Amino acid sequence: MENKQSASRRREAAAVAKGSVNMSSCEFESLEKSLESHLPEAELVQVKRILYGKETRKLELPVSALQAASEHDFELKGYQFDASQEQLRPPRRTRVGLVQHRIVLPTDAPILDQINAMHTRIGVIAEVAAMCGVNIICFQETWTMPFAFCTREKEPWTEFAESAEEGITTRFCQELARKYNMVVVSPILEREELHGTLWNTAVVISNSGNVMGKSRKNHIPRVGDFNESTYYMEGDSGHTVFQTQFGRIAVNICYGRHHPLNWFMYSMNGAEIIFNPSATVGVLSEPMWPIEARNAAIANHCFTCAINRVGTEQFKSEFTSGDGRKAHHDFGHFYGSSYVAAPDGSRTPGLSRTRDGLLVVELDLNLNRQVSDKWSFKMTGRYAEYAEELQRAIRHDFTPKIVKE
Repeated sequence: MENKQSASRRREAAAVAKGSVNMSSCEFESLEKSLESHLPEAELVQVKRILYGKETRKLELPVSALQAASEHDFELKGYQFDASQEQLRPPRRTRVGLVQHRIVLPTDAPILDQINAMHTRIGVIAEVAAMCGVNIICFQETWTMPFAFCTREKEPWTEFAESAEEGITTRFCQELARKYNMVVVSPILEREELHGTLWNTAVVISNSGNVMGKSRKNHIPRVGDFNESTYYMEGDSGHTVFQTQFGRIAVNICYGRHHPLNWFMYSMNGAEIIFNPSATVGVLSEPMWPIEARNAAIANHCFTCAINRVGTEQFKSEFTSGDGRKAHHDFGHFYGSSYVAAPDGSRTPGLSRTRDGLLVVELDLNLNRQVSDKWSFKMTGRYAEYAEELQRAIRHDFTPKIVKE
């Protein structure tokens, strides 16, 4: 006779099958916890092997950091990717910190109050990251504000935009970088005063506290609620890579993760770690989320870091999606689940779908070349041929090469 727990699971599965429960929007905490709760240990090992590749070792974190995370109500996890010991190169270990969080104040609170509240919250998490030895920390897309770009309203949301070089958020991040000897990747809504242009931008700040530069979002979505083209332009910064003390990094902002060539170009410019700060909801993209950054790590022989915000953000004014749905005050649950993927196809478990969190991951960058030597994707790529065919494909008189009977 099946027990009550099994019967409950069967009823839940039936409800999902009938569409009475939308599991993409239900706030269950994480895929990992669900698997661990329901699978026998031996079976769980095999499922994780298929889902996550080679097992990623847990990273021992300071007790003081774990206590601070608990006191300030955010999840703290740590993992480690190892590389083989080489004879001619020492290990190249660096620690990255991925931060996911919900907004602190309601969306109708005064703007400066919202920004200051986010600074305070991130300041606490960054301090814990420093306790864990993080060398490079990256925040989520436009981390100082609600993700209001789907409301179609310009005011008050454009008031969150600030200078990438001299804005209050960049100055705040410069203080963090100097204080903790940490590279800071700070995605913001940027205002370029000279031309009055807004950009979705990641500011990269060296561990010295100097602004190294910025990377602007290359691809702007036009998908349902996420039609952001009314707010900012496609980026003009190309595929910039930043040589930091702790490795060469790049920032592929949000929607760019759906474009394989976008990841590829950062890799071609020498990126060893590509960060993907995002804001995306369950009903739209969750089945894609565990796959895309991992695929990019495999294809490009580099580490990738996928970061998503959490929570459901409510807006005072209703808005529509242009898809026949009724007007609504939110566009769904941001499902967190931030993770890091390695070039050998392995990846860490994700952070929670529902809680603020800090994921600390130690990478041995030697793994990039070791995997490249094994699989040789870049060496065997036919780039000259691809470039020639792409050049033809973008012409107005292009005719595809199709053989017919």
